[in-house]
Amino acid sequence: MNSSKLNTIDHLAIQVDDISQSVSWYLKNYTCEVIYADDTWAFLQFENIKIALVTNDQHPDHFAVLDSSALNNKNAIKHRDGTISYYTKDLDDNYIEHIYYPSNKDLKNK
Repeated sequence: MNSSKLNTIDHLAIQVDDISQSVSWYLKNYTCEVIYADDTWAFLQFENIKIALVTNDQHPDHFAVLDSSALNNKNAIKHRDGTISYYTKDLDDNYIEHIYYPSNKDLKNK
């Protein structure tokens, strides 16, 4: 983890039963845009935050903070959307994802 305190929440992730139906429901009821969607997860952009809709067998409920140190964390994984992240837990076992959006240069060095 960074030696400085992290302060930017990137997204919240909630588990849903059906990604496609949930995406349709959010688009109908809220002003947001789809950044990415497939059968196992979707990423929605609201004005002030992103929401990840996930299936329970793919990701836990969590919130994500921006953390450039994820690029060099030994437990980090590269995701299909190009992000790099790892999970930690707080004192009450809530998941926190530390996520980094690398540049093309960073990806070539990983």
